[in-house]
Amino acid sequence: MNDFTFEEQQLMSIYNPGTRLGLIHALVEMRTYLDKDEQELKDLTDSAIAKLNTITDAEFCELDLIPDFDF
Repeated sequence: MNDFTFEEQQLMSIYNPGTRLGLIHALVEMRTYLDKDEQELKDLTDSAIAKLNTITDAEFCELDLIPDFDF
């Protein structure tokens, strides 16, 4: 399984609807709302989507996608 960074996990936890494909869809949609000056967030989103596309649904279910608001 690809290793998701802490930042990717936090992003995914915010947009996670409960399924891998649903999360990919949510991130793709969210990305369309980003402005040109939000390149870092675009890159983070692209990286998370790419990694999500390489894992199985079973591997997705093993991810701990609970937001950590204390970081």
